[in-house]
Amino acid sequence: MEFESYDDAYNYYNCYAKEVGFRVRVKNSWFKRNSREKYGAVLCCSSQGFKRIKDVNRLRKETRTGCPAMLRMRLVDSKRWRVLEVTLEHNHLLGAKIYKSIKKVGSGMKRKSQSSSDAEKRTIKLYRALVIDSGVDGTSNLNPTDIRNFPDHPNQLNLKKGDTQAIYNYLCRMQLTNPNFFYLMDLNDDGRLRNVFWMDARCRAACGYFADVIYFDNTYLSNKYEIPLVAFVGINHHGQTVLLGCALLAGETTESYTWLFRAWLTCVSGQFPQTIITDRCKALQSAIAEVFPRCHHRFGLSHIIKKVPEKLGGLRNYDAIRKALIKAVYETLKVIEFEAAWGFMIQRFGVGDHEWLHSLYEDRFRWAPVYLKETFFAGMSAARPGETLSPFFDRYVHKQTPLKEFLDKYELALQKKHKEEALADIESRSSSPTLKTRCSFEFQLSKVYTREIFKNFQFEVEEMYSCFSTTQLHVDGPIIIFLVKERVVVEGNRREIRDYEVLYNRTAGEVRCICSCFNFYGYLCRHALCVLNFNGVEEIPSKYILSRWKKDFKRIYIPDHGSSNADDTDRMQWFNQLYRSALQIVEEGVISLDHYKVALQAFEESLNRVHDVEDKHE
Repeated sequence: MEFESYDDAYNYYNCYAKEVGFRVRVKNSWFKRNSREKYGAVLCCSSQGFKRIKDVNRLRKETRTGCPAMLRMRLVDSKRWRVLEVTLEHNHLLGAKIYKSIKKVGSGMKRKSQSSSDAEKRTIKLYRALVIDSGVDGTSNLNPTDIRNFPDHPNQLNLKKGDTQAIYNYLCRMQLTNPNFFYLMDLNDDGRLRNVFWMDARCRAACGYFADVIYFDNTYLSNKYEIPLVAFVGINHHGQTVLLGCALLAGETTESYTWLFRAWLTCVSGQFPQTIITDRCKALQSAIAEVFPRCHHRFGLSHIIKKVPEKLGGLRNYDAIRKALIKAVYETLKVIEFEAAWGFMIQRFGVGDHEWLHSLYEDRFRWAPVYLKETFFAGMSAARPGETLSPFFDRYVHKQTPLKEFLDKYELALQKKHKEEALADIESRSSSPTLKTRCSFEFQLSKVYTREIFKNFQFEVEEMYSCFSTTQLHVDGPIIIFLVKERVVVEGNRREIRDYEVLYNRTAGEVRCICSCFNFYGYLCRHALCVLNFNGVEEIPSKYILSRWKKDFKRIYIPDHGSSNADDTDRMQWFNQLYRSALQIVEEGVISLDHYKVALQAFEESLNRVHDVEDKHE
């Protein structure tokens, strides 16, 4: 956990102590030599340690038992106090829980300033939101009248009976059992839980590799499911969806989304995504503009197409309008073609004053494929008919799934996803795919890409044979524009010929097709491959072989290169770098029993070498 100030951290631990039944004292404090600013502290149980020998004979009864319970914290670069180590176990009997004492917290402390008093109040609210509000029997103390106001004034989570205790139990369990687990909470002015964000160790590791393109899934929140769940979703090197963080939000407000994006950014150490895909939502748009100003914000095309029946179903010529809309979206390659097709649809069916179509056209730069050719999507563009962005927890959450049930299913869902990735890793590394052509491009990437990504690329190689003509259209110095003709299957199983322009620059080793398959999906299309083949190129240029699709991507790519230059004094930076490095071994170690044995042996050998350093110092 992190706190805004030392007082916040102290008061929180003191609240916890009084709840459990022990007293707190400050064991150690560290101050900067010049400014005398406090930068570190250890808080402990009052029963920690033992009396000094000279005090043993005094009449006062011995109360110390050498209790190990403690909390160590430090001021970090963000000027927040971070908890570095916690020991919860005591070696003595604890007193009874006294809820009333929470209200009097700090009365016996020597903190008389107004700011300290305010800090105590803030911390008591935080502690109440997590523990006291859940009650002894795990039920929520929320006023039913307040809950009914939730839809219009989303200022607190709409929690049902037992939900508060379920959240608290889950977060406590994860902190104890899941190394590097991260969570943040947002409280309203009454100390009630408004938003909560969390990310476990595997999700944090995945962010280091696959957070270049993110799909922000707010399906459950926007569709008023029982749980107001949102998720950050990425695509791994097998083309599988991976979870990059989860949250429960009070409502679809700019404030909630802004808080959430800042929480996510804090967790990933300020690592901005390249592209973020969302539903069409003004609140989301404002929050992303504020928190991710350099990010390409795009609207999910599949979400828009899914809403067509709802938005246009009542129109007299619905079937014809829908057909015209689909044609404009998916079959146009140039902006001028899209504008003409859209204009024809509006004029032909007299829907110029339709509010949804009008707003959709105003936002076209964020969702229409012809405008997004320079945006990298890593396969999440849904730029072809039938492609969709499905909710990450699609098979685990339905409209009435209660929060307690979801928190159980959450871990099952992640375990299933991790198993699928591990199996895909084994399959990609242990077997070679069957080649279907004699094309050198196919052979080249069969040794590099993961199996699933190679299958997608292999299909493009096979479809080169549907392209029957490659001719020069225009020459401008080293840049040549080629025209590639392709027979494509259209509605009614008919075939028609389409023209694709491909730019080729031999000097720069650059090839770009107007279909923009590389930016949409991360590999070259059949048209670009035809042009390379036409010009006698036998190997795909390295710039078009993305590392994120490679079999050994997690081995060759180390997230956050800057962290390797460790500060000589920053122990937290040492910890983070060591943890990231160890996690790579863990990820590899769970692939098979042989991997596990080798990884375990490596850890044991490393630990022995670290102990050798200790022995030398002694």
